[in-house]
Amino acid sequence: MHSRQALPALTLGAIGVVFGDIGTSPLYALKEIFNGHHPIPVTPENILGLLSMIFWSIILLVSVKYVAIIMRADNRGEGGSLALLALVTEHAKNPRLTWIVTLLGIFAAALFYGDSMITPAISVLSAVEGMELITPTLKPYVIPITLVILTGLFFIQKRGTGAVGLFFGPIMTGWFGILGVLGLIKIIESPAVLAALNPLYAANFIIAHTALAFLALGSVVLAVTGGEALYTDMGHFGRFPIRLAWFFFVMPALVLNYFGQGALLLAEPEAIESPFFHLAPDWALIPMVILATMATVIASQAVISGAFSVARQSVQMGLLPRMQIVHTSGAEVGQIYVPFTNWTLYLAVVALVIGFKSSSNLAAAYGIAVTGTMLIDTILVGFVMALMWRWHWSAVLAVAGLLLSVDIAFFAANAIKIPEGGWFPIAMGLVSFTVLTTWHRGRRLVSVEMAKQSIPMADFLEAIDDVHRINGTAVFMTSAKDGVPPALLHNLKHNQVLHDRVVLVTVQTTDAPYVNDMDRIYLHRMKKGFIRLVIRYGFMESPDVPAALEQCKRFGERFDTMETTFYLSRETIVPTMRRSFAPLRARLFALMSKNATSASDFFKIPTNRVVELGTQLVI
Repeated sequence: MHSRQALPALTLGAIGVVFGDIGTSPLYALKEIFNGHHPIPVTPENILGLLSMIFWSIILLVSVKYVAIIMRADNRGEGGSLALLALVTEHAKNPRLTWIVTLLGIFAAALFYGDSMITPAISVLSAVEGMELITPTLKPYVIPITLVILTGLFFIQKRGTGAVGLFFGPIMTGWFGILGVLGLIKIIESPAVLAALNPLYAANFIIAHTALAFLALGSVVLAVTGGEALYTDMGHFGRFPIRLAWFFFVMPALVLNYFGQGALLLAEPEAIESPFFHLAPDWALIPMVILATMATVIASQAVISGAFSVARQSVQMGLLPRMQIVHTSGAEVGQIYVPFTNWTLYLAVVALVIGFKSSSNLAAAYGIAVTGTMLIDTILVGFVMALMWRWHWSAVLAVAGLLLSVDIAFFAANAIKIPEGGWFPIAMGLVSFTVLTTWHRGRRLVSVEMAKQSIPMADFLEAIDDVHRINGTAVFMTSAKDGVPPALLHNLKHNQVLHDRVVLVTVQTTDAPYVNDMDRIYLHRMKKGFIRLVIRYGFMESPDVPAALEQCKRFGERFDTMETTFYLSRETIVPTMRRSFAPLRARLFALMSKNATSASDFFKIPTNRVVELGTQLVI
């Protein structure tokens, strides 16, 4: 629970981080609706009808769905598709249901990677394109400047976002304040635009121009992209500060700006080339381009940080191999840097900017990943309503059914943009899904093979009476909570000795984001100096085995690092033509396993105290 004293700081932080994506949507949303790949005539009737669609989409999808409903489904304070997956899995008793939910959660995480590639590209590019309004001669420099800004953004990631984060809140507060003021000025000049608050304008537009309205939905969704971030970033700031910032500051500012752009178009239809920048007076154009660029960089930073968090969660939940995770702050556990994810995103973003060349072209690719994620979130929260909240089935059908019908309509409207660029996030999502499920499936097969090579602990203890014992402690890392680790059998076979104290350590990841220190360690003493130790971590935590061993003092067990040897098993995967695992996926798993970060680095074990023993596994 966040203290009341921290509420202003948390609310300011939420404005700076959580709302960056949705807060930069006014740069391109209305422009894309009327001037994109499926342009709609700029008439008063169409302007009011589409403004009404935007307003009620924000109310229904963001305010009602995410802020009022889904944010209640937190997993010990954490949000996001993987946190929601862990929550549903925890309450699902049916194995088939668990399997379906797991696939949905994994695919939502995969779509997020596709979305996190497009967001920096479209956001920064749309802001820099404002230079064309200053003078058309700057047009050739739009893409190079965009690439320079994005390159700088990705290069500073390794330094951490703590220092930069201090400026995020004030800048984004200024950004939203200016959005609201500029919109309000135009609304005062043309108050007739406020008629669009009436949902009948949206309904009449849909009835009168059904096909056109369906095409428009593919661009209307741009106004709500980033709404899912409110739930994803809930663990950093808390539910109440995000709700407070949304309802009393961010949403009013966004609505005022959209309606201000609508009022401008009612008076000057030709301003459709860039309604956002035309809201500002001519003298303010250059400052607005600079501020918009800063806002889009902040929005991109939030998405990149989110990708790092999802990568860490995926590693902890057994969906990705071990990879290097750098903590950039000693005080904030959420501030991490994942080099592989960072540079993969960077290459994809550069390719998108060079390949699509304009924010309008990128808008065609944007939306399909967001609507897919929103659709899956609705399905998962439907399970939460039934399994966890114990809602009556009629209430689940009514609420989830309404939200699902809206999500399906948005997804279908974006699906027609697949040939124009929507294929990219789907392709990236499928690649990510294949990688995540391949690793998940491969680790299960490895566990089965390791279990076959193991022998029962009781039988082993009975057979070691004549084995020579030496001074010191041996720690054997093992993924299994029973049986004898292969590394222990290999060591005994080759060295024919055992240490006086042998500790079998298993690191487990729970369905909770964090584990209390008092619940972290389970210690069981066996015969003949053997101890089995289970160390539990939440999916938002990074394992630290030496630190966990220090906590064993409360059980009367002390570990001196200089007298302790850590034995790790390095598995060499040999792919075969088994039906249980497709040959290509088996080769992919073997490649991923070979390139995984070493266990000693991942578990923070001193490398000079590590002995690695090879194990060959056929899958």
